[in-house]
Amino acid sequence: MDVRADWALELQLEQTEKRAESEDVKAAIAATLRYLRNGKGGHRGGGQKLVHHLEVARLRASEDNEWHVVRLLQDSVDYCEGRALKPEFEERFRLFQDGERNEINLHYIRSILGTSSQYLAERGHEILDKQPDISATDLLGELASLTADGQFAEAPDDRPGRYRIVRGRAETALWLERVFRNRMDIEDPAEAARTIVTSTDALAVLADEDHAQMLLRAAEMKRQAAGLVELRKTAEDSAASEADLQRVLKDNIWIFGGRYLGAAAERRLTAGKELDIPLIRADGSLHVVELKCSMRVRSLVKRHRNAWVPTAEVHDAVGQAINYLVALDEDRNYIRDKFGIETRRAGATVLIGHPNVQPEVSENEINDALRTLNAHTGRVEVLTYKDLIDSAERTLRGSI
Repeated sequence: MDVRADWALELQLEQTEKRAESEDVKAAIAATLRYLRNGKGGHRGGGQKLVHHLEVARLRASEDNEWHVVRLLQDSVDYCEGRALKPEFEERFRLFQDGERNEINLHYIRSILGTSSQYLAERGHEILDKQPDISATDLLGELASLTADGQFAEAPDDRPGRYRIVRGRAETALWLERVFRNRMDIEDPAEAARTIVTSTDALAVLADEDHAQMLLRAAEMKRQAAGLVELRKTAEDSAASEADLQRVLKDNIWIFGGRYLGAAAERRLTAGKELDIPLIRADGSLHVVELKCSMRVRSLVKRHRNAWVPTAEVHDAVGQAINYLVALDEDRNYIRDKFGIETRRAGATVLIGHPNVQPEVSENEINDALRTLNAHTGRVEVLTYKDLIDSAERTLRGSI
């Protein structure tokens, strides 16, 4: 996915920095601007690192309860990742022309609206000529279907300057998008569906159900394998932060296993607490994933008498997860009514550390100490990042 980095984003971030009150928030936005302005070869700094800077600044703003700044930074992320269009972004924040409305955009919208209305009127007359007895409801349905198919218009090679709308493409695209979104880890399901339905060869392959299933499964496994490689690399990076790990994991929820349908859209379910990764189980209940650093923890286990036991750092992380679960239990009615998520008796997974931080202790001894802890905590499970990754890798190999 391309990440957009341009002057409009820079101007919007300058406005956002002025509205921030906390020095920490201002510093995080300033760091984002420095990265944006100091790209290689005279270009602006972009890519996932820019998105990461924006997410860190957004996190700082949420920690200081500057929700107006959180909203502005979320707009920046949406713009970078292509969810907000450039004209809309520029118009919303009045970035150019001394804050005045862009008249060119206004005239452009008028032209598009006029042309679209004329086209729909002509097609409506054609439908009425062919079906004079059609009801108003059916006529509107035909026109609505036509506008949906319009987004997949073709430009035939044998007719330069002419365009063609193929009926039924929107319905096929919607089906594909739902498959990608609900059953696969595809970065942009809508764009993937669009690419397929506008390709005659791709549609021919999909017409063969066996070949279609094979291709879709191959695409899913390729995506999962790439996600595992990125997570392992990040988890073994001594400089990786919690935010770096969260960025990779949120795009690879499948790693946590088939018990989960995906991540909840809302991370702040209770006052003052923002969950790292809230997972939704198949029964609609919540499972909390609490992220700690992988290679930047001091130690995972220590020697106590004749056995290895978890360190205070691990116990503190477990205590934090337990506090989250207590808060979720207390607010379960509010959360269920507002977000439709069941939090009563929710569970939690704490991801912390990596065996490489303690090379003097065998991996088996570390895992045994954590399994002993897990047997006595009930609702909280502690895993190292390596344990999680190895488990996901075994699952992936078993599905080949």
